[in-house]
Amino acid sequence: MSEMDDSKKIGKAMLWMTWLILFCLLVWFFQDVLDKQWNPNTAPEIGLSEDGNATVTLEQNKYGHYVTMGSINDTNVIFLLDTGATHVSIPEQVAQHLDLPVQGSHYVQTANGSVKVYETVIEQLSIGNIILYNVRANINPGMKSNEILLGMSALKQLEFHQSGKYLHLSEQR
Repeated sequence: MSEMDDSKKIGKAMLWMTWLILFCLLVWFFQDVLDKQWNPNTAPEIGLSEDGNATVTLEQNKYGHYVTMGSINDTNVIFLLDTGATHVSIPEQVAQHLDLPVQGSHYVQTANGSVKVYETVIEQLSIGNIILYNVRANINPGMKSNEILLGMSALKQLEFHQSGKYLHLSEQR
């Protein structure tokens, strides 16, 4: 009888392990689906315009935003395009990781109220094959996410237009 009890215990343990592994696999699979819904532009479509300028096409995410991978000073980052932001706005923890220099401070008005931000300049910012240099930015200690708001200090250097659920960016020369 004891051997039967032991094999039942082992069988139950194996059944629980199988369910746990299945659950982990489902979480892993669906997390990838959710990540692609949030950022469909992990490898944005790049090209060249007729006059030789770099172009990038971004697809809207399921929430209507344009999120894309890019880089600051050759370090990969995530950008959320924000035409309502005057400057590029970088969460403080991301700025520390990027080792960005602080060049002063001032207050800005955000959707969450007045916030003290720290001024910096990004030596090199890129999205796909578009590269911008010496972009003014703010380091915002109030931002808790890892997404960088790509504001007008960067976007004003580009030509952009929306077509359906796509945003087309191109260098200005």
